[in-house]
Amino acid sequence: MDFLDELLPLACEWAEQREEDILRNGVGLTESQLEDAGLAGVSRPEKVRLLEVDRMPWPEDPMLLSIGEQAGFFTDGVEGLAIGYGILIKSNRWQDRRLIVHELVHVSQHERLGGISEFLQQYVTECLTDGYEDGPLESEAREAVARICGR
Repeated sequence: MDFLDELLPLACEWAEQREEDILRNGVGLTESQLEDAGLAGVSRPEKVRLLEVDRMPWPEDPMLLSIGEQAGFFTDGVEGLAIGYGILIKSNRWQDRRLIVHELVHVSQHERLGGISEFLQQYVTECLTDGYEDGPLESEAREAVARICGR
């Protein structure tokens, strides 16, 4: 996966720009969401912002878009996306606790792994090798949702 080393800086630049936009235009967590963030392992929940979108803002770079589509996370089916402390949520799922908790787990993973670059490196590798649904980071998020919200 040498191509990943070449694309990672581009992916990080795209992700950091999205995070800046979310942090600037998003809203803070509600009291109950702050509690969920703590349960999800987020150490700095006060930094998290949610931004409601009608559609996900995928990268315009054709190589980034292609890799994201192959990995299974740049698809029309994606309803939420965590980038650092920013979370994008599609309008039709804006109040969906399970989705927000899932994305909060990804925020905690960003923190634990050391930031956007480290998270992307591991997440994309897992999606390409194990598949989007079977990667350890996705599995951890699904298990946390079941624990926090119930099955």
